[in-house]
Amino acid sequence: QVQLVESGGGSVQAGGSLRLSCAPSGLPLSYRNMGWFRQAPGKEREIVAAISWSGNSLHHSDSVKGRFTISRDNAKNTVFLQMNSLKLEDTAIYYCAASSRYVANILAGYEYWGQGTQVTVSS
Repeated sequence: QVQLVESGGGSVQAGGSLRLSCAPSGLPLSYRNMGWFRQAPGKEREIVAAISWSGNSLHHSDSVKGRFTISRDNAKNTVFLQMNSLKLEDTAIYYCAASSRYVANILAGYEYWGQGTQVTVSS
């Protein structure tokens, strides 16, 4: 079965850091392009960052650019989202997703999704 398990979420104070991890399993071999998305209550899901299978193509949304960094360790079969300088508006459920081609910020291009991990930033 296909499974994308997010971990590393929690509660932090503004200005703090968290590192999210995504451990996919059971994916078809071609589904190596990964993305991070987030969704706050009552709002649409939005792109955070994306990375190609090789790691050579990267995308970070304007709202997180310079603060968040997506990366991957293929030896560990894990994708990371390093989140620094966290702001109150970063509070959301963060989702890991996979696609068969690199589609960057196009939400509809991702075929598989995890269940999400909660990130809460307080003052």
